[in-house]
Amino acid sequence: MTEQTEPHINFIPSKSALSWDEYFMLQAMISAFKSKDPATKVGSVFVDKNNHQITMGYNGFVAGIDESKVPWGKDKSAPLEFQKYGYVVHSEANAILHSTRSLEGSRAYVTLFPCNECAKLIASSKVKEVIYLSDKHQETESNRIAKKIFELSGITYRQIDFPSSVLHKLTEHLQNLLTDI
Repeated sequence: MTEQTEPHINFIPSKSALSWDEYFMLQAMISAFKSKDPATKVGSVFVDKNNHQITMGYNGFVAGIDESKVPWGKDKSAPLEFQKYGYVVHSEANAILHSTRSLEGSRAYVTLFPCNECAKLIASSKVKEVIYLSDKHQETESNRIAKKIFELSGITYRQIDFPSSVLHKLTEHLQNLLTDI
């Protein structure tokens, strides 16, 4: 038989196990895993209109400093110089700082809704959409300001519905990869 008589040889219907939102949020989650913050690990991934990753980041101390000389504690009764907040660079800021190209028109996938400081950077970078996993600080002033910045800048934002089935599929996939070694 020739290809002309059997045109469907080796054509198998297939579908990705992940949507683009799930794929990029998993990348943000993996990026967050790199953070040394003992309390809150945050990751972000910025993606262009063609679903190509532009940059990624996680929350961590200022690059190049001696981390043993700054605190990871978050007790706000202590002066700022003795809290992590004086030294940590948020994941979105890290991603923006390390981007090698424009973020205009991109989507930001973040594991935690951005604070107002990161919202300013995101808006100034002309990002068009923010997709987030958690909004655990939604009752704070910083969160309200961030949402106002996005609304005034025309940036849409939405929480991703991340099904636990994706994590089960990922676990199974990783176990299969490890058994094939």
